[in-house]
Amino acid sequence: MVAKKDKPESEKLIGHELCAGSLVDYQEGSVVSREVISKTTGTVTIFAFDEGQGLSEHMAPFDAMVYIVDGEANIDIDRKPHHLKAGDMIIMPADHPHALQAIKRFKMLLIMIRS
Repeated sequence: MVAKKDKPESEKLIGHELCAGSLVDYQEGSVVSREVISKTTGTVTIFAFDEGQGLSEHMAPFDAMVYIVDGEANIDIDRKPHHLKAGDMIIMPADHPHALQAIKRFKMLLIMIRS
């Protein structure tokens, strides 16, 4: 008998109705993330940032789209600030420095396409 192999966590979400904001919970003083889709061609990850938390300036080799699900954030691209709130989105270009900071706690979907 062959043992049944558990599906990766992200594959358990396929084919189900989902509320993006309920996929991760806020944690005091933390940044929480959960991969929703993970393929060689790209990823979709949902993050929850507590107020005051963020990601320091960094670069990625691919364009990445951020969609704000809840709350408010400042996203700097090439040191130019962008204030986003629930329902807003922005595309961060490949090989450009960017940083994120929670103005109020916020949740975001990060969609990165590798090509």
